[in-house]
Amino acid sequence: MILITGGTGLLGSHLLLQLVENYPSVRAIHRKESDLKRVEKVFGYYRENAPYLFKKIDWVETDINDIPALEKAFRGVTHVYHAAALISFDPANYKKLQKINTEGTANIVNLCITHSIEKLCYASTVGAIGKSMDGAKTNEENPWTPHEANVYGLTKQAAEMEVWRGSQEGLEVVMVNPGVIIGPGFWDSGSGELFSIAKKGHRYHPPGGTGFVAVNDVVRLMIALMESDIKNERYIAVGENWTYKKILGEICKVFEITPPTKELKFWQLEIGRWFDWLGNLIFKSGRRITKNAIRSLKNREIYDTQKTKRDLGFEFTPLDGPIRFSCAQFKEENP
Repeated sequence: MILITGGTGLLGSHLLLQLVENYPSVRAIHRKESDLKRVEKVFGYYRENAPYLFKKIDWVETDINDIPALEKAFRGVTHVYHAAALISFDPANYKKLQKINTEGTANIVNLCITHSIEKLCYASTVGAIGKSMDGAKTNEENPWTPHEANVYGLTKQAAEMEVWRGSQEGLEVVMVNPGVIIGPGFWDSGSGELFSIAKKGHRYHPPGGTGFVAVNDVVRLMIALMESDIKNERYIAVGENWTYKKILGEICKVFEITPPTKELKFWQLEIGRWFDWLGNLIFKSGRRITKNAIRSLKNREIYDTQKTKRDLGFEFTPLDGPIRFSCAQFKEENP
C-alpha cells in the first residue's frame, strides 16, 4: 500500500494519477474541506476513464497534525509520498506554516519510523536550498543560510531537517526540490496564478526569474527515486531557468495576447509593498509583496540539475508543451 499526503494539490493530484494507474493499492489523506472533485477533474485532463481511476483511491479524512487518524491511515502502508504543505509567503502566517510544514512533516517521519515504512519521498522546494554566491549555479550541496529567506522557505528547510533526522534513525528517504511547478487545474493559487495573470494582459512584468518545471516531470522524478536503490539523497527538479518575462511571454503567446514588455522597477515594487502592507492592515487581505520577495527578485538563482541527470539519467521536458496544455485547460474552464 502506498500512502500520499497532499493528494488534493497540483503535485499530489498528478502524482495520484500515475500511481493509481501503476500500483494496485493507493491511499491518500485529505482534509474535511478538501475539493476531491478537483482531483477527479485533473484526472479527466489526461484520461477518459478518470472516474474509474479516481474510485481506486482509498481516501482517508485527516490532516498531518491529527496523530490518531494518521495512525489508521498508516496501517498496511509500505511507501509514503509526502507532498502536503501550506504555501504562503506572508510573515503573518509563520506559525501556521510551522505547524503544517514543519511539525506536520515531523509527524509523518515519526509515523514512518513507528510503522517501519520502507521508503519516504519528500517534496520540498528550491526555496529550501542555500543561496549561491558570486553568480555561481545553485546545487544540492549549497549550505543553508536563513538570512533573507522567506517564511515558506524557512519552514520547508526545517521540515527537511526532520526528514534527515528520520534517515539517521534508519528510515530510507529521498527528497525532491522542485522549482515553480507548471501544470493545469489550480488557477487561483501557486503557479496557477501565472495563467490568470497572463490572461489579463498586463503591460508590466516582475524583474528577475527562477526555476520552472513541468508537474509531470516532478512526478516522474519522485516515482523514479522511490523505485531506485537511491536513498538519503535530494535532487533539484528544474526544467528551465527562466525570467518572469519569459514565462509570462510564453503563456501570452499561447493565449494570443500581447505579452508584458515593461519591467517593474524596484522603486515601484517598494511602493507596491507599502500599499500591500496598508491593504493588509485595513482589510486583513494577507501580505503578497514582502521585503524578502523583492530581495529574491534582485538576486536571481540559477539552478543546476546535473546531479539529477547524472544519477537517474533524467531528462526534463521542454516547457512549451506543458504550457500549451495548461493554457488549453485554462481557456476551456475560463471562457
